[in-house]
Amino acid sequence: MLQPVILSGGSGTRLWPASRETYPKQLLPLTGAESLLQITARRLEGFAAPVAAPIVVTNEDHRFIIAEQLRQIGKHSDRIVLEPVGRNTAPAVQLAALLAVQEGDDPVLLVMPADQIVTDSGAFLVALSEGLQLAAAGALVTFGIVPDRPETGYGYLRAGDPVMGAATARKLDAFVEKPDSVRAAEYVASGQYLWNAGIFMMRASVWLKALQTLQPEIAGACAAAMGEARRDSDFIRVGKAAFMACPSNSIDYAVMEKLGAHPELGASVVVPLEAGWSDVGAWDALWQVCAKDASGNAVQGEVMLEDTAGSLVFSQSRLVAAVGVKDLMIVETPDAVMVTDKARAQDVKKIVERIKKEDKKLAATHRKVYRPWGWYDSIDTGPRFQVKRIVVNPGATLSLQMHHHRAEHWIVVSGTAEVTNGEQVLLLSENQSTYIPLGTVHRLANPGKLPLEIIEVQSGSYLGEDDIVRFEDSYGRCK
Repeated sequence: MLQPVILSGGSGTRLWPASRETYPKQLLPLTGAESLLQITARRLEGFAAPVAAPIVVTNEDHRFIIAEQLRQIGKHSDRIVLEPVGRNTAPAVQLAALLAVQEGDDPVLLVMPADQIVTDSGAFLVALSEGLQLAAAGALVTFGIVPDRPETGYGYLRAGDPVMGAATARKLDAFVEKPDSVRAAEYVASGQYLWNAGIFMMRASVWLKALQTLQPEIAGACAAAMGEARRDSDFIRVGKAAFMACPSNSIDYAVMEKLGAHPELGASVVVPLEAGWSDVGAWDALWQVCAKDASGNAVQGEVMLEDTAGSLVFSQSRLVAAVGVKDLMIVETPDAVMVTDKARAQDVKKIVERIKKEDKKLAATHRKVYRPWGWYDSIDTGPRFQVKRIVVNPGATLSLQMHHHRAEHWIVVSGTAEVTNGEQVLLLSENQSTYIPLGTVHRLANPGKLPLEIIEVQSGSYLGEDDIVRFEDSYGRCK
C-alpha cells in the first residue's frame, strides 16, 4: 500500500499578495480551478499500486480549509495531523509515520509538499513506480529534478553510480546547498546534479528506525506528542507541550545526509524526475509553468493586453489592463496590487517584510476570510461601520455569540437563514432582515441545501474580530 503524506505548512511570501499567512499558496488556485493542495492530492490518480487516503500534516489555522478542499475533490481524509508549532519536515514526517503504523501496517510513505506543480503526470507516475520498488525493498528514495537551467534558488543532489537492476535510479552521493550562478552552471553542465524537490519515499518502519538512530530527540518528542494525541472530527491533535520540545530539522539534514555513514539503515538513492516540476516559489516560477499566448504572456482573471510580452497578469477582482510593457509580473487582489520586473520576482518577500514591520494585516490576511462554516468579505469599512458579504455553507452554523461594542443588521440576499436573535428564533428568506442590538446573544445558521448569502452591516465603537464572545460552537472555538 502506498501512503501519501502531504506536507502543508508553507507560507509562500514571495507570492504575495495572492498568498498570505492565513491563506498561503498551497490553498490557492494558481494554475486553474483547483488549488495546489488539490492538485497534489490528485497526483496519484491512475497509479497502478493501491493508494491510501492521504495523511496531511498542517497547522491549526488551515485545518478547515484543507478538509473542505479535500472534500470538494472526493479525497476526504480523517487523518489531518495538526502541528501546534512548525518544526520543519523531519518531525512532520515522523508524526505521519507513527500514525501510519498504528494499525499494524508498514506502508511505503510518499512524502510530497503541498505547493508544487507537476505538469507531466505520466512521467511522474513512471518515476514513482521505480521509486516504489526500491522503497519497498528498504531504500530511502528521493526524487531529483533534471535541471533545464542553472538555478541558484534550489538545493542540488549529486547523483552517483547507477543502482543495480534499476531503470534510472542512482546512488545519492550528497546534498548540496544552493550554489552561486557560476557553480550552478557547472552543476548543470556536468550532468551529475539534480534539483532537490523535497519529495521522498520510504517504508514507514525504515524511516522510524533511521530517525530513532540518527535523531533520538526528535523521535522521542514525536512519540510523546502522538501518545497524547486526541481525535477531533477529521483532525488529530498531537500533544502541544511534547511537540514544542521537539528540535526543528529537515528530512535532508536529520536523516538523508547521514545515511552514508550508516548503511545498516538503508541505501539512499535518487530517481531522476523529468515531469515539468516547479515549486512555484515566486511569480516568475508560476509564469514558467503557465500556458502562454503567442507573445509569451500568461494571464488569469479579467485581463486585457496591448503590445505586451513575456508578462504574467493575475487578476482576482477587476479588469487589469497592460499596455506596452515587457517582462512584468502584475498581480491584483481586492485589497492590494503588486508589480515587479520578472527578474526581481524573488524580492517580493522584501515588501512582505516591510509590511510586517509596519504592523499591517495585509501580510497575514486577505479581505476575503475563510471560516469553517463558509467565508466573509469585508466589502466596505469606515469610522464606526463595516459592511460584510457573508456566505454560509448548506447545513453550517456560526457560533452562538454576542458583541460588546457593535450592533448588526442582517439582510438575506439568497437562501434561507435561521436566526437566533435574543429570545427569538426567526426563519428569514430573500430580502428579509433582522436587527441585532449591541450585547444581544445571536446565531446564524443555514438550514437549506443551497448556500446562504447575507449582507451584514456593523455599527459601533469597535469592529474588530476579537469582539466576539462565544457561548456554543460546532467547531471547538469556544475559549
